[in-house]
Amino acid sequence: MERRDFLKNAGGGLTAAMAGLAMPRVDQAPQAPAPTPAGAQKIEPTWTEQQKLDRIASCSYPIRSIFKTRGQGGQQAQQLKQKYGEITMLDFPQFTKDTFRGVTRMDIYSALFGDVTDDSMFTQRAGGGVGTFDPSTASGKKWLDALANKLVLTGTKVQHISNNAPTNLADADPALRKAGVEVGKKWLQGCAVLGVKSMRMNSPQALGPSIRPNAIPRSGDGYPRNLDIVPLLNNAIESYKEMADYGGNLGIKVTFENHWGLAADPMNIRIMLDTINHPYCEASPDFCNWEHEYMLFNGLKALAPYSHTNVHAKYWDRWGDLNDVQRSVRIMLAGGFKGTFALEYEAGPLNGIEGALYLYKEVLAALSTPVPAI
Repeated sequence: MERRDFLKNAGGGLTAAMAGLAMPRVDQAPQAPAPTPAGAQKIEPTWTEQQKLDRIASCSYPIRSIFKTRGQGGQQAQQLKQKYGEITMLDFPQFTKDTFRGVTRMDIYSALFGDVTDDSMFTQRAGGGVGTFDPSTASGKKWLDALANKLVLTGTKVQHISNNAPTNLADADPALRKAGVEVGKKWLQGCAVLGVKSMRMNSPQALGPSIRPNAIPRSGDGYPRNLDIVPLLNNAIESYKEMADYGGNLGIKVTFENHWGLAADPMNIRIMLDTINHPYCEASPDFCNWEHEYMLFNGLKALAPYSHTNVHAKYWDRWGDLNDVQRSVRIMLAGGFKGTFALEYEAGPLNGIEGALYLYKEVLAALSTPVPAI
């Protein structure tokens, strides 16, 4: 689908989507309406435009092509930088305010942290080369202070960090698992200065293999059992307990995203969260990171009661016409979600910035009419 047709089919543009929209700000629900008399039409509560905009977070992930990198980047990235300019994470707060009218909350991606011209704030790989941002280094702490100052100057807030740095959180090797947890704790400690509300702690490989073990016939009766997944669950639960305790002392929640492996199945996420049973451990579901189409909406219904702070409102063309951002938003609202919807455009006919603006419109439209949720 061409960009022009995509936007035309999606609705009447950002201006139309902005008209008459309303929803409560994060953690501030409106007063409940009076009971509806029998036979009368139900009237939905009305909120101010700013209360609704406070339910949206910009997302740095789809914007990553215009971030400054060590290399030149691909041709598409160079073209986008020519069109929109090159930025760093220190510029992203102002970029958010300039690009997404009325939005002041952000979901920021861990791989975009730090000054790429200063290797001292990054880990060093065993085989040579620069690894991930290290918030415990002196230069890393100084950079975080600079970002915190930008938040103050721009009146923006970091709602969530999508963190890929911790690894081996479900590993059978206790040393590797502990090392992954320690990385998570470093990030929690370092990012406390930013006033972060929650932080995702799983990459596609952090909770075991991206394709998790399946049940197979075992023992004499031939009935399928899944003995291989249980140790992974046990280890992940232990890792998250430790990080939730640590994050709780700092006021930062640690979250599971449906991010392949163990976390690709919403039931596994519920099992882990119910077992951990910690007020600083929750889900942060992504609208599209599912293994099959039946999970697109049923997965959200399963995780909405476990989600409180941030979700990824995503469009991804791998699902074609099955993408339904507005329906997904309404499902989360119906499930009691009161956090922010981060605008994470994965891939499709638009570039990342155009796609994020499309999601901005779609989320606003759903926040305007939060029912029905099917």
